[in-house]
Amino acid sequence: MQGCGYGCQLHHVVYCFIVAYATERTMILKSRGWRYHKGGWEEVFLPVSETCLDADAAHASNWPGRHDMPVLVLPIIDSLMPRPPFLPLAIPEDLAPRLRRLHGDPIVWWIGQFLKYLLRPQKGTLEFLESGRAKLGFKKPIVGVHVRRTDKVGTEAAFHRIEEYMTYVEDYFLTLEINGTIVPRRIFLASDDARVIEEARNKYPQYEIIGDPEVARMAAVSTRYTDTALNGIILDIHLLSLSDYLVCTFSSQVCRMAYEIMQTLYPDAAHRFKSLDDIYYYGGQNSHNRQVVIGHAARNQFEIHIKPGDLVGVAGNHWDGYSKGQNTRTKQAGLFPSFKVVDKVETVKLPLYEQVQQGRL
Repeated sequence: MQGCGYGCQLHHVVYCFIVAYATERTMILKSRGWRYHKGGWEEVFLPVSETCLDADAAHASNWPGRHDMPVLVLPIIDSLMPRPPFLPLAIPEDLAPRLRRLHGDPIVWWIGQFLKYLLRPQKGTLEFLESGRAKLGFKKPIVGVHVRRTDKVGTEAAFHRIEEYMTYVEDYFLTLEINGTIVPRRIFLASDDARVIEEARNKYPQYEIIGDPEVARMAAVSTRYTDTALNGIILDIHLLSLSDYLVCTFSSQVCRMAYEIMQTLYPDAAHRFKSLDDIYYYGGQNSHNRQVVIGHAARNQFEIHIKPGDLVGVAGNHWDGYSKGQNTRTKQAGLFPSFKVVDKVETVKLPLYEQVQQGRL
């Protein structure tokens, strides 16, 4: 498995699973000696397959290989060349009409389905999750807050004070109260810095703040790759995904994974989040395009011209009413008003597996 953090590794497995699904192959996960748990994936989660467990290394081919090769070996998603159209952010063509109608962000739903299958817990893992939830007193309504403070702050992500997160937590509960729903103000706080939990409890005594400082301590880089830390991150993601609303930073794989899993628990949980930094993305994804619905004439050197029908490759949201991207028609890069574009749902033709639906396998 890829040598990075838990969220990064799980997203790598999902990418491999998507390739297997698209090429009508079985994914074989070689996890013995896994950095987080030496016994391997199958001691924590149910095996991906009960019958196809070993790859024939003598007949393996590196991507893209040949269609008749029994085993296909994949690199990390960033190094995949040539890049197939079925990588995120594409969804299956046959599901697209229904997903567009029923879900606010179809690709997140699609990724969530793979995670739902992959993360089916072994009996011991399930018992741990249930006892952890009971021990912490996790109950709804509740807002999940994930505060990342260690390895990526200052490099891949900016530092955000606890007050920034709590602004959106407060908004959530105020909205409930405006609608006539008076509930206890309760949050589940997960972090890789134990001091954050104590800070939040001191600054917001009016909130019931649920969190385990020991799990946060084990999430620090120096102790991250242990069985105890693995249990902690699995529990954190599980409880974040069970929350009614999520406040976090999408620069974090943990945050995005909780959001993806959340989609499997609601008919549509696309809007049950607030990210303090990035828009949703899948690491190594193909282009994220948005379609222009309202034209815009650049008013200064930082803005770009767009007209209805243009596709804009999105680089990020500045959260001030403007996003940054490149007009694929003019190749001009810069800022444009976020409300003048909508997501373009990318679709791809994938196998229908009719033999499975008809019970022939």
